[in-house]
Amino acid sequence: MRKPREEEYNAGSLCAMIDVVFQLIIFFVCTINMQDKAIDDSIHLARAPHGVQVTKKDPLEINIDIDSRGRISIARTQISPAMLKAIVRKAIAEHGVNRVPIILRGDQYTRHSDIQVALNACTEAGNYKFKFAAFKEKNTK
Repeated sequence: MRKPREEEYNAGSLCAMIDVVFQLIIFFVCTINMQDKAIDDSIHLARAPHGVQVTKKDPLEINIDIDSRGRISIARTQISPAMLKAIVRKAIAEHGVNRVPIILRGDQYTRHSDIQVALNACTEAGNYKFKFAAFKEKNTK
């Protein structure tokens, strides 16, 4: 009678697995700062010390920047009101009406008529819910 042979253990090289792990680490380190770079630092938000601070961020939100000259941009890319309307319309078609939060970030020196242009483009696309971004001062106490 023969003894039952133990099954051979086929151990693959761990070098390939380590390479994949390092590739993933590099990918996440590089992409984690992309959202921060999409926010335009040249926009000086108005101060709202009594406003509600947002702690949870929705991944569907669209941040629309309107600078002091009235130029509309998303992720530091200047767009026209017609392009803004098309972007909002596409987001609504994909995710539903009022499911896409729109954050308007107007410079403190932006004229109201320039912000109204962005609002009109969004409402013509079908979205009627907006949030306005402002700078909340930190308590010094």
